[in-house]
Parts: sequence; structure tokens; C-alpha cells
Amino acid sequence: QVQLVESGGGLVQVGGSLRLSCAASRFIFSRYVMGWFRQAPGKEREFVASAARRSSGDSTDYTDSVEGRFTISRDNANNRMYLQMNSLKPEDTAVYYCAAGRDNPYSSLSYYRNLVPYDYWGQGTQVTVSS
Repeated sequence: QVQLVESGGGLVQVGGSLRLSCAASRFIFSRYVMGWFRQAPGKEREFVASAARRSSGDSTDYTDSVEGRFTISRDNANNRMYLQMNSLKPEDTAVYYCAAGRDNPYSSLSYYRNLVPYDYWGQGTQVTVSS
């Protein structure tokens, strides 16, 4: 059974940093687009960042609100994905989810900003940014 397990969430002050990790197992990691999504109380789940291993190298995509503050990376050798979050703001408070979707190399990575392409989801990790 496919597993995605997030870790690294917690409580941090405004301007602080956190590094989320996602450990993946039981699927061919390199063939999947890996994404981070988040869901705040009373809001819909939203895209944060994604990373794909393409023939030209690793490609990444970010939502505008985290561009320049968050960095997504993947360790294809060890089936892990990371989200380095810097300069955190109260509006970053949410449950963060790791997701995996089968990569279509002919699709723009922007397609993976939607929930639909993702086949597998983790249970989530809470990130709280206090002011």
C-alpha cells in the first residue's frame, strides 16, 4: 500500500523557519509529481508547491504567495520530498499535505496546481505561525 508520511510541522513565530519532510514508499517515486498543499480552518485545500523529475532536470512550481520564501526539493534516491519554509507569516498557518500524482511529461507543471491529478495523499502535518 502506498504511503506518504509528513513530518516537521510545529509552532513557530512570525519570521521563523520550518522544514517539512515527506517520506514516500511503495510506488516509483521518480515517475510522480510530488506536491505540497495546505488547508487552513474553514478554507479549501490549496496548492503550495510541486516538483517533477523531467528529462531536462527537476522542475518546480510555486503559488505566488510563497514564491521566494518556500523551497521545494526532492531526493529521488531516497524517496523523500522537502519543503523549506522561511519568513513564515500567520497566513501560512494550516495543515500541510504531501501528495503524489503520476507525471505526464507532456503536461505543464501548472496542471499539478489542481487536486485532481494527485493519486495519493498523506495525513498532514500542522504548521502554526504565531504573532
